[in-house]
Amino acid sequence: MMQQILRDMFVDPELLAELNEEQKQILFYKIRQEQVRRWTECESQEGAWEMSPLTMKKDENTKSVQWLKGIDGEVWVWVMGEATGDRPYELIVKELMEESARRQAQLEAQELWRKKEEEIKQKFRNAITKEKARLVAGKWKEEAEDRKAAKQEEEHLREKLKKQEEEERQREEEEIRRAEEQRAKELYMSLEQEQKKSEQCDKEWEEQLHRSKAADEEMTRKARWARDEYKRQSLRAIEKGHVAGMSGHFQKQTHMNKANPHRRQSTFIEPSASPVSSNEYRSKPGLQRAEPPLYRRRQSRRHSTTSTQPLMDSPSWVRAPRPCSRESVILWFTEEQKSKKAGYERNSNVIAQWFHGIISREDSERLLMTVTEGSFLVRVSERIWGYTLSYRTASGFKHFLIDASEDYYSFLGVDQNRHATLADLIAFHKEEVITTTGKELLLEACTRTGPSVDFGGLFP
Repeated sequence: MMQQILRDMFVDPELLAELNEEQKQILFYKIRQEQVRRWTECESQEGAWEMSPLTMKKDENTKSVQWLKGIDGEVWVWVMGEATGDRPYELIVKELMEESARRQAQLEAQELWRKKEEEIKQKFRNAITKEKARLVAGKWKEEAEDRKAAKQEEEHLREKLKKQEEEERQREEEEIRRAEEQRAKELYMSLEQEQKKSEQCDKEWEEQLHRSKAADEEMTRKARWARDEYKRQSLRAIEKGHVAGMSGHFQKQTHMNKANPHRRQSTFIEPSASPVSSNEYRSKPGLQRAEPPLYRRRQSRRHSTTSTQPLMDSPSWVRAPRPCSRESVILWFTEEQKSKKAGYERNSNVIAQWFHGIISREDSERLLMTVTEGSFLVRVSERIWGYTLSYRTASGFKHFLIDASEDYYSFLGVDQNRHATLADLIAFHKEEVITTTGKELLLEACTRTGPSVDFGGLFP
């Protein structure tokens, strides 16, 4: 399951909700480590491509940019307001805002004056036309004895209207000038407010950036601490003999033991130990490697050299990345887990009291509600190929996912120690805590109640 998450770089939200904080920290550390590895690999590939002879040939028509350099050979940079003779930055910004406001107000005033001038011209043009029409309609020129007097009267009227037009023009110009000044002040105030808002946003962004950096450092510290704690628990598990072959250290020790059996005896058995203690140590089930899933064994038999194979030896099903239904979970348990004695007591054919089959999260919490702190039960998960260990704390409940998709059993995201059987995992954490922050020890099993217990169809 962990390998699939690292390969897809995606965690199902439902699966993420099942993890506690420490499990999420471990998962975050693993994903981040994989991201760094992929980024480093990509960078090395790009660097090799850039240094190749094909890319080093430059085209004559290729455009390029060269930076202006100073006396010291570095790129020449001019910071406005910091050079000798420069005005302060605040004064330069204020003048720029005033100039921008003045230009904007001037453009608006010119547009307004153009409209007003058109209105004035149209107004007095209509007045002259009306006056001419009145004179023509009254036949004023035909009745006047002196056409010169009529012409003078017309010129006098024209001058009078022109004077009125000029006075009207002056009034409108003064009004537009006042409106321009008022508009310039309003624009300047608006720009000044925008500048203040921008400065405030910059301060808030810097504070948010500082908090984000502090949170990243804290998350990195927690992930580093969780990694060190995981290494410590792995070594302790290897020393106790409950590990089914996870770490490279254990695998290396196994190969060395195969190559030198006398060294293996001196490593795991005290010099003064008797043959009985040695046999007892070799008989521990925690050191037995789990059998592969049933459908894999069937596939290997199908591809063997035997010419005729029974019909029942063909692969019965192919496991999906995650369960899709309750029936697939029951089939998985029947095909793969029964042969590993999952849910049974250690070295026994009796179903363990802590195993409750397929029950919901709510049912497990209801059962743990009436028991003491440190009680636990194990149920089959319907979200992953594995189980869920539900634990009773002083203030509530915790649920830990157990990955059983491979040939071992281990907590998903917290304790990466691999155990050969589910009973070995339970026995190991009766002595070792699950997480160092929560100090969860499996003290007492939450037993099943009632004369007949329904395991969700796992057992006939």
